[in-house]
Amino acid sequence: MTEAQDLFSLLRQSTDVDPQAIDAIRRTIAEGKDHELCRINALAFASKNGLDEERTISAFLHAARVGIFDISWNVLCPGCGGVLDTNATLKTMQKDEYTCALCSQGYSPTLDEMVEVTFTVSPRIRRIAAHNPHELPLIEYFRQIYWASGADLPEEDFAEKVEAFSLEDIELAPGEKAVLPIQLPSEFVIVFEPVTHSAQFIDAKGEPTKERRSLSLVFDRDHVQNQTLEMQPGPLRISLENRTDTRVLPTVFIAGHALHDFLGKRRPFVTAKRLLTNQTFRDLYRTDTLDINQRLKITSLTFLFTDLRGSTELYERVGDLSAFDLVREHFQVLHEIVAAEAGAVVKTIGDAVMATFATPDRAIAAALRMRDAMRALNEKSGRADLLLKIGVHAGPCIAVSMNERQDYFGQTVNIASRVQNLANAQAIFATRSVVDDNLTADLLRRNALTPVPHEVSLRGIEREIAVYTIP
Repeated sequence: MTEAQDLFSLLRQSTDVDPQAIDAIRRTIAEGKDHELCRINALAFASKNGLDEERTISAFLHAARVGIFDISWNVLCPGCGGVLDTNATLKTMQKDEYTCALCSQGYSPTLDEMVEVTFTVSPRIRRIAAHNPHELPLIEYFRQIYWASGADLPEEDFAEKVEAFSLEDIELAPGEKAVLPIQLPSEFVIVFEPVTHSAQFIDAKGEPTKERRSLSLVFDRDHVQNQTLEMQPGPLRISLENRTDTRVLPTVFIAGHALHDFLGKRRPFVTAKRLLTNQTFRDLYRTDTLDINQRLKITSLTFLFTDLRGSTELYERVGDLSAFDLVREHFQVLHEIVAAEAGAVVKTIGDAVMATFATPDRAIAAALRMRDAMRALNEKSGRADLLLKIGVHAGPCIAVSMNERQDYFGQTVNIASRVQNLANAQAIFATRSVVDDNLTADLLRRNALTPVPHEVSLRGIEREIAVYTIP
């Protein structure tokens, strides 16, 4: 425990880490069950302990940075909630497509809802069973390794709930063979193996038979799915062979209401997109995010651009030193507001800021606070020196690594920058994809703000787009 005490003392030295979150983390590590410390869902942890989500995410990131947790980036199947691939960093996520054998679907991964970020306690702090996943009991392998943190699995009676849709299961060591006899019901049945992610579908229908049929299945890393077989209900002997270098856990599922209800429950989780737009993550892991050749898709991300209007005249009017102090203070205020609204500053260019947010409403909330903050700074100085132009746009983009930092590329980024150029110091400009968002609309109504639409032409954009002035 001495090392754990030292690491928690180091964690408490970080002034921006919530002490209540640290206490909850320490208590869970000391008292929690093993499975509660494997692939922790930070949002569920915050809800369970009555903590703020963003401050909890920040606490887990700081804790991982000092060595209390290991971070995992897991590629998910959006259908069944299974983990298709696990990576210690985003850099190792190199595949263009993943296939879920259980759902019989292929997916091109996006960072929005297909990649989760979880935290597992380091073996330096506490040894848990999941540190040796191939020694976990079958039921715990499914709970802790196969299903993702966004699957809302029952805490109580977990094994009984799984047994409700399971016929048989068996464990095979490397190179081992076995025969699994089952009574095939008049159901759609799946022989699923979670380690190799392989499946055999059996559509059992028609008149039951007493004839004993045979089926041979081989588990390796190359063949993960076979064609659906049609069989009559009745006795079936399944011959199994493990040709991998690890144990396998073939399980026979009935694909009925019990399975669908079990897999259909979801809960919020920390997506890769949300983490990439988190200021704490960018500050702590700025050089350890993406490989230089990676191009990772994001279905929708919100970009906010700001720029100081008339900054050249400001330097001429008040002098270099005074202008520099004003501009530096403005940057500090903008950084604080972006972080407070769960966003992240991607970069500053001259007097301009580029920031990202997971959702449009947080960007608009930040824009409104920025405008008020600049007014307050101007009132304090007695001059209207800080005139901030703000533009907001949301849409698809690609996360890339440029100039040794994580950045974004695509038409959405270009449009957001052009929209900011349209703005004046009294208004915020936003596109239809932003103001049509339900949460953004609610925010504007609460602030008695009515966006004023107009069609504009943007340099480099062929079509006219609808841009809204937020007065």
